[in-house]
Amino acid sequence: MLTIRPAAVAGMFYPDNPIELKRTVTDLLAKARPVEAVRAPKALIVPHAGYIYSGPIAASAYARLGDLRGRIRRVVLLGPTHRVYVRGLALPEAERFATPLGEVMLDRDGMRQLNELPQVIRSAAAHQMEHSLEVQLPFLQQVLGDFQLLPLAVGEATANEVAEVLEAVWDGDETLIVISSDLSHFLPDALARKVDGGTVDAILALNSHLNHEQACGATPINGLLLAARKHRLHPVVLDVRNSSDTAGDPDRVVGYAAFAFETEAETAQLDAEKGSTLLKLARSEIAAKLGEAAAKPVKAAWLQEPGASFVTLTRQGELRGCIGTLEAHRPLGVDVRENAVAAAFRDPRFMPLTRGEFDDIRVEVSVLSPTEPLQVKDESAALAVLRPNVDGVVFEYGHYRSTFLPQVWEQLPKPAEFLAHLKRKAGLPVDFWADQVRLSRYTVSKWKEAAA
Repeated sequence: MLTIRPAAVAGMFYPDNPIELKRTVTDLLAKARPVEAVRAPKALIVPHAGYIYSGPIAASAYARLGDLRGRIRRVVLLGPTHRVYVRGLALPEAERFATPLGEVMLDRDGMRQLNELPQVIRSAAAHQMEHSLEVQLPFLQQVLGDFQLLPLAVGEATANEVAEVLEAVWDGDETLIVISSDLSHFLPDALARKVDGGTVDAILALNSHLNHEQACGATPINGLLLAARKHRLHPVVLDVRNSSDTAGDPDRVVGYAAFAFETEAETAQLDAEKGSTLLKLARSEIAAKLGEAAAKPVKAAWLQEPGASFVTLTRQGELRGCIGTLEAHRPLGVDVRENAVAAAFRDPRFMPLTRGEFDDIRVEVSVLSPTEPLQVKDESAALAVLRPNVDGVVFEYGHYRSTFLPQVWEQLPKPAEFLAHLKRKAGLPVDFWADQVRLSRYTVSKWKEAAA
């Protein structure tokens, strides 16, 4: 008879009633922050707190799998051990895992294969009450339907040992890797956001040296990041929040983030398609205002996501207009259309664009990341942390405000020169500084029409 690892944390981390659990998971997936067109992620990082706390963040990752039901046949699931010491990575003794939504068969062939590795052991105790793995199962059951599970409780191990395990079971598109981890624990809200921001940056940079103060699942994450480098995967951050955003006390929060890892080829293809769409959208909107025939509107789910953009127009290599928004407050498609019209006709530095100029302009669209406040005590500290050719920068002092896109580094490559001109743009002297100055930065994805 097959042995079963029963649901152990149902009723604590998620509903134990199957009808209520199915409704909860369905609602979380339906409310998940919109995602771009699915390009079959090879791996996910998701949080593992109770659904009331981290469920919405986890759902933002699992929602990416909606069209992959039947294609993903195996899930390799790694999470940190919280209750039992393990040296290495522990497979369960069971052959099935159960949740209120039903049973999941384990990948016995894969488990036998991993038994050959010295860092892999068998431990029923490591899995008996481990919530980091169990809380992922109802999401996977709801989204994927029928699949086999290869669960590993990760204890004391090196990143290389984890990466070796992942390599052994990597396989093709039918295998999905899921790493279960929360971020910082029990810090005040403001400090947690700073710490978690650094962790997110490290993951996006594939920096495989996270520690357990940054993420309880640092060990499996580090192993995944090594594997991602080898297989040329590109991480995409889907959501970053903490428990004070969902249901917790802001004085003592736990951080959560969700990531998808896609192949570089898939990411490049999606990026090119997105850029082409946005450029056509901007040019079409300007053409319509000039009485020209406009292209048919594009319908894509990602255009409905909130987004912040800048539209820049050049003519014969010279700036002809640039207008944008720094914070996402409307759908990206609307934002690009509105900024295109504003850049063409309402930039106070230029006369409105004429029909005779239209064919000579080049359109550039920049989509901004969320801004990140820079914690600096003086101008020297600010200059030390600015990243030339990477950072767009927002300068604020009272009612004075200005920004430069990262593209401006091409004309002002030195941080001191860049910041001085940014202050001048705000209407202040180039040598101005005060304790009340606030700086923040952002990055951009940008696309520009080819020269005629």
